[in-house]
Amino acid sequence: MPGNLFVVSAPSGAGKTTLVRKLVAADPAIRLSVSYTTRPPRPGEVNGKDYQFVDRDRFEAMLERGEFLESAEVFGNRYGTSQRWVREQMAAGTDILLEIDWQGAQQVRKLVPQAIGIFILPPSMEALLQRLNSRAQDGPEVIARRLAGARDEIGHMGEFDYVIINNKLDEALQDLLAVVRAERLTLAKQARRHQDLINRFK
Repeated sequence: MPGNLFVVSAPSGAGKTTLVRKLVAADPAIRLSVSYTTRPPRPGEVNGKDYQFVDRDRFEAMLERGEFLESAEVFGNRYGTSQRWVREQMAAGTDILLEIDWQGAQQVRKLVPQAIGIFILPPSMEALLQRLNSRAQDGPEVIARRLAGARDEIGHMGEFDYVIINNKLDEALQDLLAVVRAERLTLAKQARRHQDLINRFK
């Protein structure tokens, strides 16, 4: 039976990456797609684990060949998801998680309408600003741009199936795990997965 495709989006600083990493660590049945990007690695990031870091020329060539399930430009950098890898993993029955922005989520829904959209919302704009400042990675101009981008991102929240407010990390993780588990237990999926068992009750 094909795996589920989960799409997780959030404004920058909402804690999406931390939640996604904790979800993957807690649930071995789900795999995180590693996006291609033209942006330089941040301190501590590993090529092939955090992102596939490529130059813009290679990215554009991949885009022209139709290799991306979705792609987007965010703060001047390009991001893209390997279409072949995602489809191969899902065909093998593996649940896949994409950590992408709203632009990418829209593209994915066109190609994979059954994708499950999850939006991570910070508890307030003040909390978001505090988180962005605590990163100590960006200057005031970049932070101001990220806050403006956050308002735009939040404006697309209505396009998603689930919304999780990341106020307390542990609670938000439990909510995220609950969504994943619930989607595996829908009637249609259980009927396909356990057809022989269900037929024995008839």
